[in-house]
Amino acid sequence: MVGPQPTTETEIPEPPRPKRRLLPFALLGVLALAGAVWGIRTWLYSRSHETTDNAQIEGHVVPVLPKVGGYVLRVLVEDNQIVREGDTLVTLDPRDYQVRLQESEADLSAAQAAAARNGEATAQVGQASAKSGAAVASIASAQATYDRTLQDVERMRRLSETRVISKQQLDEAEAAYRSAEADLRAAQSQARAAQAEVSGASAGVRTAQAHLAAAQASTAAAELQLSYTVITAPASGRISKKTVEVGQLVSPGQSLMSLVDEGDVWVVANMKETQLDDIAVGQPVEIEVDAYKGRTFTGRVQSIQGATGARFALLPPDNATGNFTKVVQRIPVRIALDRRPADAPPLRPGMSVEVAIDTRVEGGGAATANDGANGGE
Repeated sequence: MVGPQPTTETEIPEPPRPKRRLLPFALLGVLALAGAVWGIRTWLYSRSHETTDNAQIEGHVVPVLPKVGGYVLRVLVEDNQIVREGDTLVTLDPRDYQVRLQESEADLSAAQAAAARNGEATAQVGQASAKSGAAVASIASAQATYDRTLQDVERMRRLSETRVISKQQLDEAEAAYRSAEADLRAAQSQARAAQAEVSGASAGVRTAQAHLAAAQASTAAAELQLSYTVITAPASGRISKKTVEVGQLVSPGQSLMSLVDEGDVWVVANMKETQLDDIAVGQPVEIEVDAYKGRTFTGRVQSIQGATGARFALLPPDNATGNFTKVVQRIPVRIALDRRPADAPPLRPGMSVEVAIDTRVEGGGAATANDGANGGE
């Protein structure tokens, strides 16, 4: 009999370890390397750039204000409409100002008629001047006669004392002296009257001329007031915040609407005071607008404000009080935009932006305020 055969144990080989276990470690290494590269680049970028998201687009917002009051007759524009400088926006009821102009024109006609009679007044001035000249000449003649008779009567009095002449001759000399004295006084009175006549005639001429000038000024003012009933655009731009309607009673200085100039815009970045050490005028700036993700605009530092924004607040902080808490202040930096391509999206005042100023570049001359005005939309 054949006994049981001995059993031989067969070793089962161990399955190979799957390579997929190495993939997470590889990915982790790649991510770590990418993170390190990103961190280094971010660190280097932060050392050479000053950034802030406390920035916005600024531009010219021109208010449209009436110079005279009245009821609105027509409103010729709508919100967001683009207008050119000089376009008519609103017209007021002109009838009150037309009546005032007619009154002023009537006063002007009367003043012109009075001025037309200035020829007669001028002639009167000439006549009065001639009379005054004749009176002055008669004074000289009367003075000479008075002086001669005075000498005669004094001489006659000395001769009368020595009885060289008779009493009758002395009386005749004294009578001639008194007559000459009366003639001198009369000539002086006539001269004063003639001079007064000249002054009165001249005053009449000046009064007529003054009335004419006042009437002309009043008419010009009435014409100007009438022209103000047509309100035109003081600048080119887009109509915004229109508050005027037909039939509304407006007063001088009341805001009717605003004009926004979307072409001439710039950026105001409120930088921390600790960031200003390396910022200088002329340094290049990268600008990202929140409304246009992924699109970068460029510009240059144009100027730095002379005081912090808090100094212009309605209630500026008083650091002299005992409960002082130090807060990092912000100083506005104006950034002029570089020329933009024609297909660039519009930049409107008030948009939020993020800026990065390249401080590696040495500051140069101030950028011009019109750099961004020619970009166009």
